[in-house]
Amino acid sequence: MSKDKGTTKPWAGRFAEATAPVVDAFQASVGFDRRLAGYDIRGSMAHARMLRSKGLLGDDELAAIENGLGEIRGEIEAGTFVWDQALEDVHMNIEARLIEKIGDPGGKLHTGRSRNDQVALDFRMYVRDHLDLIRDLVRDLRRAVVYLARDNLTLVMPGYTHLQRAQPILLAHHLLAYEEMLRRDDERLRDCRTRLNVSPLGAGALAGAGFDLDPGMVAAELGFEAAFDNSLDAVSDRDFAVEFLAALALIMVHLSRLGEELVLWSSSEFGFVRLPDTFATGSSLMPQKKNPDVPELVRAKAGRVFGDLTALLTVLKGLPLAYNKDLQEDKEAVFDAVDTTQACLTVLTPMLAALEFDGDRMAAATEDGFLTATDLADYLVEKGVPFREAHEVVGRAVALAVERGCSLGDLDLDALIELSPLVSEEVYEVLKVENSLARRRLPGGTAPVRVLEKLEAAEKRLWPEN
Repeated sequence: MSKDKGTTKPWAGRFAEATAPVVDAFQASVGFDRRLAGYDIRGSMAHARMLRSKGLLGDDELAAIENGLGEIRGEIEAGTFVWDQALEDVHMNIEARLIEKIGDPGGKLHTGRSRNDQVALDFRMYVRDHLDLIRDLVRDLRRAVVYLARDNLTLVMPGYTHLQRAQPILLAHHLLAYEEMLRRDDERLRDCRTRLNVSPLGAGALAGAGFDLDPGMVAAELGFEAAFDNSLDAVSDRDFAVEFLAALALIMVHLSRLGEELVLWSSSEFGFVRLPDTFATGSSLMPQKKNPDVPELVRAKAGRVFGDLTALLTVLKGLPLAYNKDLQEDKEAVFDAVDTTQACLTVLTPMLAALEFDGDRMAAATEDGFLTATDLADYLVEKGVPFREAHEVVGRAVALAVERGCSLGDLDLDALIELSPLVSEEVYEVLKVENSLARRRLPGGTAPVRVLEKLEAAEKRLWPEN
């Protein structure tokens, strides 16, 4: 097999024969890594300017490279750029096209640079930009949650444990729990950005460039906080991608839990919320159906992002330093996780804004299921009864109410006194839902005064200018 002179590989001098077409197809990444093209061009321009500052390029050569890369960017944006699978990846496709356009100056661009530190640079810039995008989308969803809590501040609903009605809470309190989750997601992304914002360019293949380069100049131009401290780590590190995927996986956990509750709450059995027609679908057979496809899909798509994280962890497990071709498998996982998380955030935010809650249905649900039983136990504790004894007394009261088919508040006073002589008429105030809510006054509790405080704090975080 003779060399294909039409497509010269950067390592062609070492080999007597061209790569087999089946190998070209197997190892080519240009089908997916072409989405790094804009970052590759930005990084190459910064590298070229640094080379000029070190006297490794002339002014005319730098101008030719910048003009050529600008034209290539235009071709890519216009969709006229021809991607060649035989050139493997986005980097070699752009370099080959640059050399074709401007000749020898294009061949000088790779001075002091390896594809190893080049791809690490491009990938970090991609992750950084899309991390910022996801953070913006998370904040948009946080604002939607806070708006929803403000608009439904007085609505009461059952709180659940084990999916059984447990204690009455405010709907706003429940919604603000998601704001807390999403706030942590935002913070995780912020922290991840700090660690990823280090430029690897100048690390070369693994040992550092052999020229007197200025990695700090490139880092500063591209918005990095610093340049690498260890060349081996710079080209082999994908911790930033793992950390990013882990943050996305947790976002999807939270979105999936929200999706699950919307599915439950919109069912006939709950009836707590009505999904807008614009965010629901129907049945091809049953005319009456209104299906919660959006939250169901969000719930399902979480698994894709979990898989992306697991895939990258598996690639890195046991991988020796420095660069290995295995690392080519890092990008598709990140690209898919970004696309999936972005899509879920983008569709959930306007859907939340259009939700309609059935306050009467939720309030009625708090009257069934003995949700103020804990308040009765607390009442007895305040009378001096040890909590475990109070717990047992209230358990017997619940059993009596079940036997009679009534609520705790409907039991006559004599029956309650028979269970505990410390009970008096005031117990009926204790058993009211609104009083149960008011008792939960500890910071972070569901008492209306505390929920309002937390709502206002969230609003200040999300709208600091107001």
